[in-house]
Amino acid sequence: MMPTYDRSDVSLEHTVKNSTPTDQTRWEAIVQRNREADDAFVYGVLTTGVYCRPSCSSRLPNRENVQFFDSSEEAGQTGFRPCKRCNPDVPKKRRFYHGITTIPGMKPTDYKHEEHRMYIRYATEQCYLGWVLVAATAQGICTVDLGDSPEVLKEGLHTKFPKAQLQDNAPGFEVLVAKVLTFLESPHLGFDLPLDIQGTAFQRRVWKALQEIPAGTTASYTDIAARIGQPKAVRAVAQACAANAIAVVIPCHRVRRGSGELGGYRWGVERKRALLQRESDQR
Repeated sequence: MMPTYDRSDVSLEHTVKNSTPTDQTRWEAIVQRNREADDAFVYGVLTTGVYCRPSCSSRLPNRENVQFFDSSEEAGQTGFRPCKRCNPDVPKKRRFYHGITTIPGMKPTDYKHEEHRMYIRYATEQCYLGWVLVAATAQGICTVDLGDSPEVLKEGLHTKFPKAQLQDNAPGFEVLVAKVLTFLESPHLGFDLPLDIQGTAFQRRVWKALQEIPAGTTASYTDIAARIGQPKAVRAVAQACAANAIAVVIPCHRVRRGSGELGGYRWGVERKRALLQRESDQR
């Protein structure tokens, strides 16, 4: 389980203590899976990026992860995507049209492949490594970027996702950001948020192997190549590490050269050294 980070503490406590009677009524409708409330509102789940009808049969989320919306349109504009189980974006009386919804100007096949990129929520915060940008699609975190200024980080996000609708500091997103910041401060405590990883099958295998390196320890490119069953692919492993876009969460900083030297790092060797030192101190 993720530990509690101070900012998250304040946010969640504020959400609970300041819930209005309307919010309480809506929450009770969700708990009861009240179909009569389906036309009154929808709710988004911060940990999944999905919004649902009150009567949805999906697993009941934790109250602190729920955000209420007056309409599907409002939920979609905030960055949530419709649940595939209860189809909250489809009117109940025209449910037989389910499956043909498209974005204007896009072919249905294009929408199928691109819908998870349509909305990306993001925010920038300061940490001991400088500035950090956290971005997430409906599927999970797609970017954790480190830099010297929020402006440069935002520009980089626009460059990486030129067709996406980017939303800065979307309501509720601070909870996810706080959890990422907690992990940056104390990586040995683990990370349990979903990731939206875009890469080749080989890159995914490398990144998975990186996540299995315990905090406070390191491995060489040769070690990683052996772990994925391709001992001769040392150079390809190094390239996969360099292609990683999710800093610290996919810990490519824990990979050294065979000689023991730090080697390169996408976000700067000094940050790599600081990360390894912090992890070593927390062991």
